Amino acid sequence: LLSTLPIAWRATVAAATTSSALPSSKQAAAVPSTPYLRSTRQGVGMGQLVLTAGPLTHNEARQKRRAWALAKQAVNQMTSLASELHLKLQVARLLAGHERFYIPHNIDFRGRAYPTSCYLHQLGDDTSRGLLLFAEGKPLGPGGLDWLFIQVAKCYGNGKDKLPFEERRRFGRDSLPRILASARAPLQQGEGQWWLEAEEPWQLLATCCEITAALESGDPASFPSRLPLQQDGTCNGLQHYAALARDYSGAFAVNLIPSPMPQDVYTAVSKVVDARVRKDAEQGVSEALKYLSRSGRVDRKLVKQTVMTSVYGVTNVGARQQIEARLEERGWDNEDEVYRVSSYLSKATLSSIGELFRNAEAVMRWLASCASAVASTGKPVEWRSPLGFPISQPYYETKLAPVDSSLQKFWVQKPSTVVAKRSQRTAFPPNYIHSLDSAHMMMTAMECKAQGVAFAGVHDCFWTHAATADAVGAILRDTFVQLHSRPLLEELVENMKQVAPGITLPPIPPKGQLDLRMVQKSPYFFS
Repeated sequence: LLSTLPIAWRATVAAATTSSALPSSKQAAAVPSTPYLRSTRQGVGMGQLVLTAGPLTHNEARQKRRAWALAKQAVNQMTSLASELHLKLQVARLLAGHERFYIPHNIDFRGRAYPTSCYLHQLGDDTSRGLLLFAEGKPLGPGGLDWLFIQVAKCYGNGKDKLPFEERRRFGRDSLPRILASARAPLQQGEGQWWLEAEEPWQLLATCCEITAALESGDPASFPSRLPLQQDGTCNGLQHYAALARDYSGAFAVNLIPSPMPQDVYTAVSKVVDARVRKDAEQGVSEALKYLSRSGRVDRKLVKQTVMTSVYGVTNVGARQQIEARLEERGWDNEDEVYRVSSYLSKATLSSIGELFRNAEAVMRWLASCASAVASTGKPVEWRSPLGFPISQPYYETKLAPVDSSLQKFWVQKPSTVVAKRSQRTAFPPNYIHSLDSAHMMMTAMECKAQGVAFAGVHDCFWTHAATADAVGAILRDTFVQLHSRPLLEELVENMKQVAPGITLPPIPPKGQLDLRMVQKSPYFFS
């Protein structure tokens, strides 16, 4: 710190810390010790350097405690990740000696499928997915190699996964020297470690190895590729909401409508929020002025988590905490400022989502109102998925009963038959959407089986061979249109009236002008 100060300041600080400048023993007893010497930036635009000494302020102490907590959390996470990786590798070594193995799945109460194996499955992280291959290979054919190059851009990320397909393919082909170097010597300094720059490095390394093997075979079109090629939806919950409401503007934001460029809903929302913040700043709103003076603009990362969780009924408090965490990651350390600015931005973000998905938000509110009406009769919300799967929300009030023992007194939860009305209401919109995405996945899986196409899936993320990527893309679009061409909301009303006869439900919100058949022509619906 001293080396960064001007010479005159260094002399002053040095004089203040010499033995002659220290108080006597009597003075030391009366004057509290001030061992903390630090420089801080304050004022408008943080342009004033202030040298201070004394005990830590409240914000500094809070920041120090937070730094210690984050350091401890990081150590615990690394220990957990190391143990988990060790177990994954052990399982992989055991399974590598078998010609094939199967991953059994379980179905939750909404119809969603989850792998039952603990460590190695397609629902896992980048490491797990990078270790898995299909048991049977399929020749790449004329377009399979291009799909592998697209997969390179998808795994590399860093903005390359948001490019149009042709530019992703070009990025993959332009990266061919680095792909070959990574596959042949992944630990070698230089181009060999290029794969480590990726957002999903292990899946990228697996793709590099597959491309290298295909090219070295001498006939890539005939190479039997076993690498699972991934296609996933664009904020799939909002895709289902937009389809239910026939919401044209929302559908465009989540790629239900053909577009030459892939649309990014998080960027779209961030632009709406940014415009609102700038307008408020012109009108003198202090929180808007404070945010723009420090951060300049509202970006995608700030609103992404809130947009993602809006589908699942995130509250104002939850949204504020999410944005608060983003501000603290960016160095905001004044507790009062963080609270006020995050509260302001969370409200702006949620209202902007409603503005962009106006019809879809009306459907979300309608679903919650229907759940309240059913729960008010003392019954849980029940319905059948589009495939006929019976669903009942398992949310009931719990009571605590004391248990006395010779050593201690503790409390246990007693089951109850009284429905938890608040939980029934707040959980129903996301649970209903989950029942739709599970039905879409099951319909896609059944059609793939009927056509003899390999398929693996997790909710809104599907895998197949590179050679059949186009076929699966057509299937999942057709099944989505088939699913939402049904009168789903009308069927839901009938289900609820069967659960609670005589119940009065609010009218179904008016729908927009979206033509669902446009989904079949949208290249970035799943990509």
